[in-house]
Amino acid sequence: MVVGAGPAGLTAAFELTERDVPVTVLEADSVVGGISRTVERDGWRFDIGGHRFFTKVPAVERWWHRMLEDDEFLSRPRLSRIHYAGRLFDYPLKPVNALRGLGPVEAVRCLTSYVAARIRPPRDQSHFEGWVSARFGRRLYEIFFKTYTEKVWGIPATEIQADWAAQRIKDLDLWRAVWHALRPQAGRTTITTLIDRFQYPRTGPGLMWERTLERVRDAGAAVHLDTRVTAVHRDEQGAVAVSVRADRTGRSAGGRIRRIAADHVISSMPLPELVLAMDPPAPDTVREAARGLSHRDFLTVALVVPEEASFPDNWIYIHSPEVRVGRIQNFGSWSPFMVKDGRTCLGMEYFVDEGDDLWDADDEALVQLATDELVRLGLVASGDRVERGFVVRMPKAYPVYDAGYDERVEVIRAWLAEAVPNVHPVGRNGMHKYNNQDHSMVTAMLTVENIVAGADHDVWSVNVEEDYHESGEASSSADRSGTTTSGTGRAAPVLPRRGPRAA
Repeated sequence: MVVGAGPAGLTAAFELTERDVPVTVLEADSVVGGISRTVERDGWRFDIGGHRFFTKVPAVERWWHRMLEDDEFLSRPRLSRIHYAGRLFDYPLKPVNALRGLGPVEAVRCLTSYVAARIRPPRDQSHFEGWVSARFGRRLYEIFFKTYTEKVWGIPATEIQADWAAQRIKDLDLWRAVWHALRPQAGRTTITTLIDRFQYPRTGPGLMWERTLERVRDAGAAVHLDTRVTAVHRDEQGAVAVSVRADRTGRSAGGRIRRIAADHVISSMPLPELVLAMDPPAPDTVREAARGLSHRDFLTVALVVPEEASFPDNWIYIHSPEVRVGRIQNFGSWSPFMVKDGRTCLGMEYFVDEGDDLWDADDEALVQLATDELVRLGLVASGDRVERGFVVRMPKAYPVYDAGYDERVEVIRAWLAEAVPNVHPVGRNGMHKYNNQDHSMVTAMLTVENIVAGADHDVWSVNVEEDYHESGEASSSADRSGTTTSGTGRAAPVLPRRGPRAA
């Protein structure tokens, strides 16, 4: 049984069918791909968040090219920048570029702030704000880190753990950058070299998962869309069945509930929902840990504009605090097959909470807001340059790394391993880990090996570091099966796994 038809769930389903293991896939939505889907509206295609197909896991690279023909991939240039105060800065942040772009007055303020932080660093560096301010000074932190981070997560930066910063911000030495800016002949700063090109499916990432769905069904798997898991039934040995409701919301009183037996449950449904679906219920401490985990939701307002109003970047990060948009995609820079001749589509991305003012706003109001902000940022001259607008909402897009989240995940992990060893969380939401799609796929591949071959992979140790994806030099290696040999960038203790439960 596989719950969820995103990258992790469909990878698991395909790997099981490759081993002639019968599998049923249950997906609550009407489409596959999860956050890696491609949405189509009136011939325009939107990527939900932007998905570069780049990996250092050979097994994943081979897997992608089994699903799609070579001519179904495009080779695309990689470019993303930061928009602040009407200027564009390199991303990832390069101190020399940042200081020069800010101008002499602001650069002096940043350097003064940096020196102050070196002399008297913040006492509390356990959170994102303290950790970054200690290394870059308060001024640079406020310009290049605070606003965007708080837009994404919707909480003060003091509530985000420092290990998030340590994991995502690498190889930036401000003092060396300043020295080299003053004396260019001395050399360059040591900044991780980024990939300059990546693969991308012609019509967006959804093509990969729609093709995988076809392959899984052709192999005999049963795939049920619009089917929500309402309960995971267990006995003293582990999970024995799931109950599902065949409707879009899972809450309709008219929906018929049915029970499906299961020998194993590979789950990419959000980890809190998995715990709270247990029947009999999990202990109170485990349920409380699950309720303490949260997600950040996401919506895109896609605006059709003339091609000359576009920019070469795949996306730009909006650090300007006067607007609510956090990032802007240029879908035409991803693939010309996602847009129409003479036009491009800009995806205005808002990080929201389900039920807040933006989430509940009607589409017309959101299109107007996005248009106004596009003009305010100076990316189009006037609102009449926007020809059409579409709104796409995506719940539970980002697992939140707030204070104490890791202890709560550990409580859940330990209980699942003990009470339901044949329930296997995989993927981004399934493990409450900020994985990109290739690492989500690896968690599924290793889980299938654990189930079918009796392997003992620690799926929770799959690498989640940013530079693993973006750098020109590998920060970790992978064996033939795709197992990463480095850690996660955070503590991930190895838990004993039981052997596969007899069918």
